[in-house]
Amino acid sequence: MSDPVVDNAVPSGNSSVAIPTDISGQILDLDEDDDLEVFSKGTTLTEGSSFNASMQTSPASMINQYKFEEEEGDADTKDIFVTVDNPESFVTAIETYVTYRVMTKTTRSEFDASEFEVRRRYQDFLWLKGRLEEAHPTLIVHPLPEKFVMKGMVERFNEDFIETRRKALHRFLNRIAEHPIFSSTDDFKIFLTAESGELTSHKKQGPSFLSRMGETVKAVAASVRGVRNRPEEFTDMQEYVEAFTQKIGSLDKVSQRIVREKKEHLEELKECVPIYTLWSQSEEELAEPLKSMADCLDSCCKETEEQVKEHNDLLIPALHEYVLCTETLKAVLRRRDNIQADFEAKTEALAMKKADKDAESKVLSLAWDSLVGRSPEEVKQQRQQKLKGEIKEMRDELDKMEDRLEWANNALKSDWTRWQKVMRTDLRSAFVDTAERNVNYYEKCLAVWESFLHSQRTEAEGNGKVDCS
Repeated sequence: MSDPVVDNAVPSGNSSVAIPTDISGQILDLDEDDDLEVFSKGTTLTEGSSFNASMQTSPASMINQYKFEEEEGDADTKDIFVTVDNPESFVTAIETYVTYRVMTKTTRSEFDASEFEVRRRYQDFLWLKGRLEEAHPTLIVHPLPEKFVMKGMVERFNEDFIETRRKALHRFLNRIAEHPIFSSTDDFKIFLTAESGELTSHKKQGPSFLSRMGETVKAVAASVRGVRNRPEEFTDMQEYVEAFTQKIGSLDKVSQRIVREKKEHLEELKECVPIYTLWSQSEEELAEPLKSMADCLDSCCKETEEQVKEHNDLLIPALHEYVLCTETLKAVLRRRDNIQADFEAKTEALAMKKADKDAESKVLSLAWDSLVGRSPEEVKQQRQQKLKGEIKEMRDELDKMEDRLEWANNALKSDWTRWQKVMRTDLRSAFVDTAERNVNYYEKCLAVWESFLHSQRTEAEGNGKVDCS
């Protein structure tokens, strides 16, 4: 198996978003609408990356020279653009919720117009995800954010909370819009275009609760029954997902711990600044170097604070996004196995039915026929005809199940390749962006301290010349 992260796929442009809340803290479960997005990338690295002209930078640094062939994207071929913005909070006696404006621009002929604007709640996004998974069980639907709030957040619906959720939902819809199959589904079209009342009516047309429970029971039974002849390629996929889950999960935990420790370091660093400043007021001969130390530490604190924020904005969201993806992949593989398990069970049932037809007991037939006063041969023919009809129905059903299994296998293989390409592009972009930002951070801090050393050496040399005269 190849490593799930490192790959030679051609990367695309850099992307990140601002997440104002530290995601390294503990989490608390909330209700359906109380999610907090911890992954989403949508803005490019443009701010905070330029250097002051007076700062010294490393001429050997090559990170800033990275250019990707696909940075321009597929804007020329894309025919549907979706934006999630303008959140509005509503408070009623029963609930508190937020709606988001979903704006769509498209040139597709199946749409009645080229632009649409609707408002959607988070539960509407959940409905869309569920419908896509139901209609395409072996295609990979990108995950929505988890339903939790960060420790220390006072307002569940404050501006930071709402903004991070908005970015997550924007990310989710654009993943769907970029998918060659999901973007053409009726459910996605209705989600983008239907007014609230029409969407509510459409949602009621979905499978009933008992129907969903029945499907769940069938899935559990299939998982218990298992599959006997799973194709090797899907076994390889399962092993890949297990390895990827372990690696991406470990990176996610370690990265969050690093950010937490950096924040602790930053708080301690900030405590030094006022100490140097106060000390300079009582040490006349050391006043200038002490003030310079305070200024340097203050500058480094600001840069460190920016670096911590950038880690929260870029690397951790990218890693955690694919932590959530692992659960989606496992669910998709389980659904594929369930389809195969159903096919195998139906194959066994047909074989048993054929065996019953061939091994029908003549003794019991004759005994029963003598009681009812019917010709044994007549009853035998009727039974044979009945069994033939049942076998034919089972064969027809088995043919349909075989077609469904073949479609499911082909769909998963195709979407698996697509998912791997997207995943490797996203993570490569996140790693390179992180490298760029780390280089920027250390070069800025290096320039601050080199400036301090230069000033102190100049002052020392000046004082030495005065003493000699």
